[in-house]
Amino acid sequence: MPTPTRARAHRRTAVLAVASAATAAAVLLAAGCSDGGKDGGTPDQPTDLAVQELEWSACRAPSAEEGSGTAPSPLPGGGRWECAFMEAPLDYGDVEGDTIELALIRARATDPARRIGSLIFNFGGPGGSGITALPSFAKEFEELRTRYDLVSFDPRGVGRSEGVECQDDRELDAFLSLDASPDDAREEEAYQKGLKDFAAACEENSGHLLPHVGTVDAARDLDLIRAVLGDDKLHYFGISYGTELGGVYAHQFPERVGRAVFDAVVDPTGTAEQGALAQTRGFQLAFRNFAADCVKRGEACKLPGGSVEEIEKFVGDLLARLDKKPVAGMGDRKLGQTQAINGIVQALYSKQYWPYLEQGIDEADGGQGALLLALSDSMTGRDQNGNYNNLQAANTAIGCVDDKARFSLEDAKAKLPEFREASPLFGPFLGWGLSGCSHWPVPGTRDHPDVSAKGAAPILVIGNTGDPATPYGGAKRMAEALGKGVGIEVTYRGEGHGAYTGGDACVRRTVNGYLLDGKVPRSGTVCP
Repeated sequence: MPTPTRARAHRRTAVLAVASAATAAAVLLAAGCSDGGKDGGTPDQPTDLAVQELEWSACRAPSAEEGSGTAPSPLPGGGRWECAFMEAPLDYGDVEGDTIELALIRARATDPARRIGSLIFNFGGPGGSGITALPSFAKEFEELRTRYDLVSFDPRGVGRSEGVECQDDRELDAFLSLDASPDDAREEEAYQKGLKDFAAACEENSGHLLPHVGTVDAARDLDLIRAVLGDDKLHYFGISYGTELGGVYAHQFPERVGRAVFDAVVDPTGTAEQGALAQTRGFQLAFRNFAADCVKRGEACKLPGGSVEEIEKFVGDLLARLDKKPVAGMGDRKLGQTQAINGIVQALYSKQYWPYLEQGIDEADGGQGALLLALSDSMTGRDQNGNYNNLQAANTAIGCVDDKARFSLEDAKAKLPEFREASPLFGPFLGWGLSGCSHWPVPGTRDHPDVSAKGAAPILVIGNTGDPATPYGGAKRMAEALGKGVGIEVTYRGEGHGAYTGGDACVRRTVNGYLLDGKVPRSGTVCP
């Protein structure tokens, strides 16, 4: 699933507008079990909840907190999306205690006679809504729907499920307008106060939920969804942070893994600092690829400069100017340095958005920042009416309970030279972002997730060589960490975040061959 959320470096999903955070949690589970997997045995499911019957009905339009918009469009061929709520334990350490509702969405298989089961999607973030994401990719996944019910969900803390609540829209506007790469003591104090106030609002409004939104709990939810849907195995498609969630699931429940695909793969072996530094290099690489494309087009490119270095300097100078004097944005809102960086990062998630990035930079240089501001709003979950979804809250809550690291202001400042060396454009923002959990009221639980899954079925692990948010090297390390014969590495030589929805025929053929027909590709397969 970048400076995108105020608090964390991101991992974004394949869906534009989903920011992200980092690693997986370890919590004690019911009846003295560990986090499951090879070390502690497979955790037991809460018996009563595993046999609950869901009431499926037509899906309503999302609320402002869920992202706004309209109800899902009819499926190709005239079918309809169905939505339901499922009960899950608030605390898997007390399965007889309070429960929370998880929102699900599905589209039934078009060839019931050949149906394999349910294919459950997580599109990343963390904090991204599967309820809104899955319908937006209906055409891309239509071939998979021949033999699967396509299913997704809003994880605990997210969207239509019991969502984490923090600040209101006005407070978020103020918070996200702070300088995310402070240059002096006054800006540093304002930045830290902003983080502290945000964390305090989350504790006040959702304190009961904050300890229970981590990735280990979400993996338990995945297995509960599997059981409630009546599947013996979990068939799964994880994108961005969804690969981390899938890896944690495979560690806890290796014998229940069915056919699974990880796309835009999170490196499970790195710390939060290492992940943020890798993303810094990833976005630097993506920007330079964008700039090289601009140079190649010559006079057709709107940006000045005859080399990648000259375009990078031009953008760096623009950001420095915006830091001192923001330009007109939309209405009475202006485009400052932080919003411009967010807009640039947003556009680097997909090569299809490079023309908007070029146009937005050119317009901002001329004093008109509306396009980059709109891209920034997409990154932070703000709609045209000024309403925010709960992306900021969920992303931070999940990342901070997962991630043990806590960087003070001074800790982050000490790391800035290394981040600036990795990228003069993105380094300062991602370096400061290390302090995002410094005031969080709930302790983090581990340095990185355990995804070892000895005995699990093969999992396709797809790395994109040009991916800015989940850099390519993470796929190899995920495949190795899953274990021999489990992680099947596939390389996509392309740009943007993720591979399957990018339209490459080789990737599509490889993934569909496994999910639909069980054909395991050779590990090391390269597309195109």
